[in-house]
Amino acid sequence: MTPALRHLWLCMALWGAVHPMVHFGTWFAQNGVSLTGLLAAWHVNPATTALTWDLTIAAITLTLWIVAEVAVRRNFQALLAIPATFLIGVSCGLPLYLWFRTRPV
Repeated sequence: MTPALRHLWLCMALWGAVHPMVHFGTWFAQNGVSLTGLLAAWHVNPATTALTWDLTIAAITLTLWIVAEVAVRRNFQALLAIPATFLIGVSCGLPLYLWFRTRPV
């Protein structure tokens, strides 16, 4: 794995952390800090419901992949990608996991 590609994974993880949070911050500023309101917004129409389920399934799949590979590779730092996936999003968790996975052994 080239160092440039590994750095790209880290840049993508940072972008995947910051960019969605800007939109969440805007939403919270307009609607108040209401998790029930946020969850309701995720299901406001069939398109948002489909996107919510798409990302949920992707997050669960990524988690299973991480756990399966950590069991074999013993790269326990990669487990940090799981909370990043569920607390920030797949856009952060997946590239973060790839960054951990491609470190030199």
